[in-house]
Order: sequence, then structure tokens, then C-alpha cells
Amino acid sequence: MSTTHLSGRIRQERSSSAFPGAARAALLAAFPLLFAPCAAFAQEASAPSASESASENPAAPAKSSPETSSDAELSPEELAELEAALAKDAAAAPASSASDGEKKSGIAAALANFNPDIAVILDVAGGWYSGDGKAVTAGGHDPQKTGFTLQQLELSLGKAVDPYFRFDANIVFSQFGVEVEEAYATTLGLPASLQLRVGQFLTRAGRLNPTHPHTWEFIDQNFALTRIFGGEGNRGLGLELSWLTPLPWYAEIVLSATDAAGASTARSFLGGGDYDLDSPLDFQLTAALKQFFPLTDALSLNVGLTAITGPNASGNGNRTDIYGLDLYLRWRPVSGETLRWVAIQGEVFWRRRQIPGDLLQDVNAYLQGVWRFADRWSAALRYEWGSPSWDSDGKTSLRDPIDPAWTRHRHRASAAVTFHPSEFSRVRLQAARDDAPNLAKDPVWSVFLAAEFSVGAHGAHAF
Repeated sequence: MSTTHLSGRIRQERSSSAFPGAARAALLAAFPLLFAPCAAFAQEASAPSASESASENPAAPAKSSPETSSDAELSPEELAELEAALAKDAAAAPASSASDGEKKSGIAAALANFNPDIAVILDVAGGWYSGDGKAVTAGGHDPQKTGFTLQQLELSLGKAVDPYFRFDANIVFSQFGVEVEEAYATTLGLPASLQLRVGQFLTRAGRLNPTHPHTWEFIDQNFALTRIFGGEGNRGLGLELSWLTPLPWYAEIVLSATDAAGASTARSFLGGGDYDLDSPLDFQLTAALKQFFPLTDALSLNVGLTAITGPNASGNGNRTDIYGLDLYLRWRPVSGETLRWVAIQGEVFWRRRQIPGDLLQDVNAYLQGVWRFADRWSAALRYEWGSPSWDSDGKTSLRDPIDPAWTRHRHRASAAVTFHPSEFSRVRLQAARDDAPNLAKDPVWSVFLAAEFSVGAHGAHAF
């Protein structure tokens, strides 16, 4: 194809509105490179050389070939128009790419809204005991032997389902299986400061029970909760209704009804097995009052009251009642950006259990203090105490169906120091002395070294 015909074809295509600007620009840019050799070859093949023309007709002046005449070249106006079109297409290309990028980013953001926030938290520990560790520890995440322990690998999921509900789940992996610790939905828009939660959850009994190990200040679970609620804490399938009262201070009332059966209720209620429900009183019923008092700008106090009732496994319609008090006092300066603070936390539980022909009672408590003395360092002390069970006559009972050997007072003291490289990791060293005459003949000493790592989007913990 001659350059004249090609340039004419380009003019024709350029005038057509169906010819894309980007394609036109690419073709015009490639035109000189692709067809210049062809044009030169056509010129050599069709036009005689200057010497040949001179020899045939020396008097005739040299003539240009039609292929190299001025008709084969674009006019200055057409060249200017082509250059302007190329510049316009080149300027539009980045803008189009940016627009496409923005569209892709918007689509990615929209798709991300459908994905839950995910966090993975690993807790591992190495432990040493001077005696039988399994005899004095019963927490589900405690190091129970000399050696290494995978305390848990927690997968936390959470996301707003729609404007009306939020979904949360905590799935725990261990060396021996997988457990759905919590999976529940929470309402987001009920009137009158009400909120409803449905599914499986840790009940809000006291302060420590509804929390997870990665929020604890100590590596092991205190035995007050282990004795009353079990190694995994008190939890179950059910409903929870909370109401933020209009009182001048923060006061929240929490009511829940959960299954009284299951491994997480065995220490006080029905435990394992199948039980028929004859009335609402066959559920575990929990009531709690959560209060917050800002004493000063730097000092605040949390006070909680708990009452729990439900059937137990001793038969004859016998029931268990638990009453609890929890306190949390925290000081943190409001000036500056320091991470230093001091907190004191304690809980006490009084339990009453009906058994055939008698009423058993016991009290369990702990008190701990935490001092964040540097931005990356904290220290903690904890004291725990548990009474033996006594009967309706006030005497130590030997008829306890759950802890028949718990006939003397138990004491345990623990100290821990923690290094916080960041808010997503920590390393803890803890030592303890456990005087448990009902479980071990001699005091049991223990030393733990634990590490914790967290990745992903994890929500803020409760104050």
C-alpha cells in the first residue's frame, strides 16, 4: 500500500466517530516506523534513478516519482491536527487509568464491607512445678505440667450484619481439637437503651468471667472462678438483655437465661447429661449490675453485683445460688502521653448449694494489683483464698459431691512481671506458691514463662 493511500485511509478513519481515540493515537504513532521502509522500497522499484533518466534524456530535467511527490505528504494543517489528537489522547490516558483505579478501589472497599474483622491470638507457656501440677490447677488454659503448653490459639471474628445486628465469634484451637467458645449476635438499635444478645456466650457474672486469657494479667485462671464456674468459665446458649439506666452515673442492668446443662456449668449447676425443661426456673438465670464512678479525672471505680440461680445435679429439684461482688479501682494520669497506671481488682463469691438433706456453702475470693511502672513494663501481685464447704450447722462438711476432699482453707500467692514490646505482643514471667492441703500434701511452687502474639483487627477490651 502506498503512503498516499495509507495517509488517505488514516484521514478517513480519523473522520469516523467510531474510531477510538486511543487506537487512532497508537496507529498514527506507529505509522512512520511501520511504513517508512515500505515507502522507500516502493520508491526504488517504481522510479528510475537520476543517472538512468539522465542517460535516456539528458536534456530532460529530473522528475520526482508520484510516490514521493508532495501529494504523498500530509499538509501542515493535517500534521498539526494529528499532533493535537495525539497530545489529547496521551493526556486522557492517565486520567482514564486513575478513574479505573478509583473504581477498582471503590469496588474493593465495598467487597471488604462484607468480610468480618479477623484476629488471631496465640498464647504459649512453659511451666515448672515442684509437685504435681495437675493436682492444683484446673483452668482450661493453665499450664498443668512441667513442660510446654499451648494455652490457646484464638480466632476472633466480628462484623456488623446490617443496621440491626452485629455478629461476633471466638473459636479456640488447642493441641487436641477445636472449640466454639462464643458465637452470638447483638442488637444495634433497640429503643429505650436496651440491647439483646443471643447465641453462646460467657455470662457477665463478675468481672473476670466474661474475659478471655489474652486480657488477663496472670498466666493462669484464679481458682475462685475455677472452683465455682469451671476451667472454661461460666457460659452457655441463651439470651441476654441489658439496659443502660438513666441514673446520673453509669449503671447497667444485665439479665440472662442460659442452659444450666453442659461442661461449663458442672461445678455448680447441672453439668453434662440431658435434662428436661419444665419451667423457666430450669435455666441458669443471671442478674448483674455494672456501675462506673469517675472519682477524679485520674481515678475511677467499677463496682459490680452478681446473682445467679439454677438447678444442680444432686437431684430432688435442688438448686444452687451464687452471689458475687467485684471491684476495679484504676489510677492513670490524664496529662501527657504516658502509659503508666495502677489498678486494683478483686472479686468474692458466696455459693449456696442444696444437696439431699443439707445445704452446703463456701466462699472464694481473690485480690490483685497491677502497676504499669514503665511504658513497656508492668508488675502484678495476686492473692487467692477458698474456704472449705460447711453445712447448715456451720461445720465443715464431708458430703460435698463435687469437692469431697476440700476440707481445709486454700491459699495461693502469685507474682508476675510483663514486658510489652508493643500492644500486640507480651512476654510474662510468673511465680506462685500454692498451699492447697485438700489437694496436695506440701505447698506446690510453680514458675511460668509465657508469650502472647496478636495479629489482625481485634476490638478494644472492656475497661
